[in-house]
Amino acid sequence: MNQSKDSREEFLTAVEAAALLDVKLSTLYAYTSRRLIQSHPAERGRSKRYRRADLERLRARRDARAGHAPLAAGALRWGEPVLDSSITALSPERGPIYRGRAAVDLAEQDQPFEAVAELLWTGEAPATDPQARERTRYLWGPRGFGVPPEMLPSLLPDPPLPPLTALSLLVPMLASRDPGRFTQRPDAVTPRARSLIVRMAAALGLAGGRERLATALAAEGVAETLWAALAGRGGSDEVRALNRALVLVADHELNTSTFAARVAASAGADLYACVQAALATLSGPRHGGASERIEALVSEIGRPEDTERVVHERARRGEPIEGFGHPFYPDGDPRAATLLGLASELAPAASAVRTCLSLVDVVTRSGGGGATLDLGLVALAAALELPPGSAAGIFAVGRCAGWVAHSLEHYQAGFLLRPRARHRPGSEAG
Repeated sequence: MNQSKDSREEFLTAVEAAALLDVKLSTLYAYTSRRLIQSHPAERGRSKRYRRADLERLRARRDARAGHAPLAAGALRWGEPVLDSSITALSPERGPIYRGRAAVDLAEQDQPFEAVAELLWTGEAPATDPQARERTRYLWGPRGFGVPPEMLPSLLPDPPLPPLTALSLLVPMLASRDPGRFTQRPDAVTPRARSLIVRMAAALGLAGGRERLATALAAEGVAETLWAALAGRGGSDEVRALNRALVLVADHELNTSTFAARVAASAGADLYACVQAALATLSGPRHGGASERIEALVSEIGRPEDTERVVHERARRGEPIEGFGHPFYPDGDPRAATLLGLASELAPAASAVRTCLSLVDVVTRSGGGGATLDLGLVALAAALELPPGSAAGIFAVGRCAGWVAHSLEHYQAGFLLRPRARHRPGSEAG
């Protein structure tokens, strides 16, 4: 049997197959004789190989029969882990940990976002040598916008829609102009990912016109590009703050948008399609839309002095207070604390920043849970005087690094993500 490199990755030896199923070799051979799974000849010798996808299906059916179905169902709702991944671990005290490096530590060390993205993709630790850092930054040059600059603005209404809409238009347009996008080798995917992220950052400046876009594309570094796109002016402290934000949001394990990217990758979709699936999921009000609801709340409060009154009025009406109570961080997201601290340093007198900080104080004293990442992003965007919707745009650009990492990992895993539904008969039409 002539197996390609990709097909070899889908097949396991008998010992590996038995370990995956957690059975003895004799049981594995019994499964084969009963035709529950198939064995395939190896390239050399008399040994057999077993297709990973067949083994995964058998294990899922066996676990369901053994009473694991409720556990699997609960896993889809902040329950037990459902996938193996070497990218990011989560810690209630430290937040996300990227391949052994805490995101908060990487941000506070001012590690370049580009180096952190490469860490997520390859496991290679950020370089300490300045020349090595410059080489990494050079690899991230966008080499242009990828589409004629006038095309996107012509598709956007006036006034422009939120940033996520511009990104959702940009990504498929870039895909349509990249005939080689279907290659899934890491050395082909990562250069596309670098250019895509820079172009996404620049696209957030489309509302400022072609000059703003050109300035953003000429900037060196993703944080610099993002700052030029959103603000259109210089500022080293502001760029440093944005770089920290990008590092903090780069990945968060299997959040809904990342899971959507992995599902697309499991079906063999190209990089752009994986990112597009993630963007579509991020657009939902329970994910990326959370920051917009926080912006609306801050605007409703108006002045920091009115925070307590508005919070109590919302409680009286049974309305939620956005930006608090993440299920994994009951005491508050460590990333939010870093972002709120940055916002306070940059603009301690800004009314919106003071309102965000007063929200944390009032809600925490009321037992409403700790602050979330979204609240921290809104506070930072307010401190930087960025346009409405910028928090969601920053999140999308930074999180794209994680979407790419998980897509690459699932390309290598090679199995289709296809959970089963537990059928519940409903009423039938008469």
